[in-house]
Amino acid sequence: MPNLKEKAITLLNSTNVSLAADADTVLYTVPTGKRCILTNGILVVGADAGTSMISIGQNSSETDFAPYNMLAAINAAYDTAIIMPVPNTSTTLTKSYPAGTVIEARVSSNAGGAANTLFLYGMIY
Repeated sequence: MPNLKEKAITLLNSTNVSLAADADTVLYTVPTGKRCILTNGILVVGADAGTSMISIGQNSSETDFAPYNMLAAINAAYDTAIIMPVPNTSTTLTKSYPAGTVIEARVSSNAGGAANTLFLYGMIY
């Protein structure tokens, strides 16, 4: 039976990436004999990053996975950007919630059916 844990989407690495200067930062090196399919990057900022742009890809390209993303909506410490190629029209803003926060869904202007499922995915770090 295959090792399903080895095939699961998982955290490959966490690395400090400075938004204070234009530079390349190594994020991960694919191990010998393996292949890697990226799914997304999650960037948690320490301060306003609204004029920064970031991309992810292989060395010498750095844009073949996720082309440049303007971090326009990322304007406060602990704001979080999901960096991925879809939709890649602009960075999707998410949040980093502190311990004890209750997460809820609010419906307003309701016009749908009652049988709906909301799958909430997250990462605890």
